[in-house]
Amino acid sequence: MSLGEFFAAQPLFFFTVLGMLGLVVGSFLNVVILRLPQMLQREWTRDCRALLEIETDPEAVEPFSLAFPASHCPRCKAPVRAWQNIPLLSFILLRGRCAECQNPIGWRYPLVEVLTAGATITIGVFTPWGLPLLAYLLLTWCLITLAVIDMDTQLLPDDITLPLLWLGLLFNLALGPVPLADAVLGAAGGYLLLWSVYWLFKLATGKEGMGFGDFKLLAALGAWLGWQALPMIILLSSAVGAVLGIVILTLRGQGRSQPLPFGPYLAAAGWICLLWGDSLAALLLGSPG
Repeated sequence: MSLGEFFAAQPLFFFTVLGMLGLVVGSFLNVVILRLPQMLQREWTRDCRALLEIETDPEAVEPFSLAFPASHCPRCKAPVRAWQNIPLLSFILLRGRCAECQNPIGWRYPLVEVLTAGATITIGVFTPWGLPLLAYLLLTWCLITLAVIDMDTQLLPDDITLPLLWLGLLFNLALGPVPLADAVLGAAGGYLLLWSVYWLFKLATGKEGMGFGDFKLLAALGAWLGWQALPMIILLSSAVGAVLGIVILTLRGQGRSQPLPFGPYLAAAGWICLLWGDSLAALLLGSPG
């Protein structure tokens, strides 16, 4: 019996494994979300200092990566023990506080873990065990990471968007349901579409309406889903972004000129189209799906 046949015969075990995998990956995504922007900031600072021939900041040359330094409390610097790194369970056992200084632990850490676990299980519902499942899980985890980083910093790092674009093209070249020509057109069309909107808006208003990371993210989604998915992604992300953007600005008491990240809406719309794009298109066009 192959592994795929075993999982098909034991769906409860299959989804339990996916849920646990999602929690573990979600814990790692929290590290990436927190540290990758800091790593990029340090790199940019070093480059700027070198260009301006300014002495390097000693703190900027200290080793800093996804693995080093080890996880610790930002307040008391106490190291996080192994049992305190158990996804979700450790947060519950610690009652959301540092074991040493009782400093509150942000609720976003367990939320990202639960979100990743739920999305991982959902992908498993629609995709049987195999390489396509692993590919779609990787896409899902990258989209979650990009969405949260963009919410925090209004950055969509090239370190994630560009590899995601190439992986989408390679996936469709080897295994994917999207013809390679459609994937290439999706990548090019996704980038050029938002690039054109960016320049039209800038010429009309003199302001920048979005960042280049948004172009690359939509290009990556086009590479995975094909050019046919681009209209639906734009429609969904724009509609949800407009509604939620107004709500967020109202709750924060900010004006409409306040910039809001567009990446989370693109990521959510792309993920929805991955699973339900055909059904949504059929519903909107009034044709049987």
